[in-house]
Amino acid sequence: MVDAHHHLWDPADRDYPFMRPAAFDPIRRRYGLDDLRARADAAGVAATVLVQTVSDTTETREFLDVAAASDGLVAGVVGWADLTSPAFAAELDELRSAPAGRWLVGLRHQVETEPDAGWLQRPDVRRAMTALESAGLVYDLLIRADQAASAVELAHDHDQLSFVLDHAGKPPVAGGAVPAWREWISGLAAAPNVYVKLSGLVTEADWASWAVADLRPYVEVMLELFGPERIMVGTDWPVCELAAPYGRVIDAATELTAHLSASERHEMFAGTARRVYGIK
Repeated sequence: MVDAHHHLWDPADRDYPFMRPAAFDPIRRRYGLDDLRARADAAGVAATVLVQTVSDTTETREFLDVAAASDGLVAGVVGWADLTSPAFAAELDELRSAPAGRWLVGLRHQVETEPDAGWLQRPDVRRAMTALESAGLVYDLLIRADQAASAVELAHDHDQLSFVLDHAGKPPVAGGAVPAWREWISGLAAAPNVYVKLSGLVTEADWASWAVADLRPYVEVMLELFGPERIMVGTDWPVCELAAPYGRVIDAATELTAHLSASERHEMFAGTARRVYGIK
């Protein structure tokens, strides 16, 4: 099993803007490699993809070193570099040529925090995507609904670059609204180079009272639009702990896919992530 999306952090080392609201108090502590290993081992997870949390290449370098020291547990890092920088290509080369650079499998920027709905269409961002495409890396999409049209255009224009929609586009699970979310992710699903993560759903539901049945309509839409071969399961740990512990998230994904064939479940729980991120 591959956990296709998780984080590590230490609030004593740096500020995490997303964690400033009081609601994040329960997870405002250090989560390190040993914490991850204990949970992954208990859940039967053999490899993971560690994803950036802040817009800082220092964190990316730290994550690459964590992967190198993890004895194969952290099999890939989705890091961060400034897509708008004139020096982006040089910075990307620097990250890839670092001693632990081989663990870099992709990049992500929290586009959802950018006021501009067309941020992904900026010329400098487009140039960065061309560099990622040439490097054979992946780009993780963390976007809002109003940014979807730009993401669709980007995916079509860079059809040799794999895009991964994080957290299924954060559907409004707590509100139970499916149609509007389905409409905007369907455009992304129509691009064959776009994949999606079954991750982060528990924290889009009611943290205190969610049930697997609340998540099922959204997973069924994902299966319909993307198919198992373009879906990868991730825990979004430690964020998930606001609503559920690591093992419970894995259990929920297992229950939600119990009706699929063994080969389809293999794709979602390992095959898609290994293929897209190039995890050996």
